[in-house]
Amino acid sequence: MDSIPAEISRDIYGMPAFVSLTVSDLDRTVDWYVNGLDFISLFTVPGPGGEPALVHLRRWRYQDILVRPGKADTGQGWTIGMMATLEQLDALAERARAHGGGTVDGPADTPWNTRDLRVTDPDGYTVVYTARRAEGDRDARFNAMMEEEGRRQLGTPE
Repeated sequence: MDSIPAEISRDIYGMPAFVSLTVSDLDRTVDWYVNGLDFISLFTVPGPGGEPALVHLRRWRYQDILVRPGKADTGQGWTIGMMATLEQLDALAERARAHGGGTVDGPADTPWNTRDLRVTDPDGYTVVYTARRAEGDRDARFNAMMEEEGRRQLGTPE
């Protein structure tokens, strides 16, 4: 899965986990995720007056965000992690920067052998796209430490 992105699914299925965001400007937020990032608007649920009451956004299967209008308390402290492929990160960062309206940090390598792109939407909610670093770019010491920890937890000899 390191080099082939998942397909966006328009299937309706039970979601094992998702996040709901209350946002101050629904149109602005939907525009940020759809046109600034790589989400689709799966569907919109109208409210009693016909205005959108909820928009279901999706990226890959099980990467769903529900947004609804309301008084946003700002998303500070909220971070949503999304799997990505290494090949997508630079283009995604460029697209989000060109779109404007939010902030973009990275992509940058982490000490735990991933490359992350951190984007923050206009209401302060943060999405971190995480991709596994390429084989030759990984920290061998970190890998060895994780393998040792796995053996320790499983009680498996070296």
